[in-house]
Amino acid sequence: MRTDKFLKVSRILKRRTVAREACEAGKIVVNGRQAKPSHEIKEGDVVEILYSSGTLKFKVLAVKEVVKKDDAQSLYEIIA
Repeated sequence: MRTDKFLKVSRILKRRTVAREACEAGKIVVNGRQAKPSHEIKEGDVVEILYSSGTLKFKVLAVKEVVKKDDAQSLYEIIA
């Protein structure tokens, strides 16, 4: 699944356009490398989102096309 779509489906970022813009600005890092919006996300990938106030780092547990809002957190695990 594309990085921008995963971030939207998992509800980490609110909209896919916001996720695409974050990727293009170099604020999304997958497995230690900057990711483009079209980068393929797989189970086991470690993703970092660089915010101005800090970072959010998580591991991808599952990749699904459609997820209910209540089940969105089951797609990833936050790493401290």
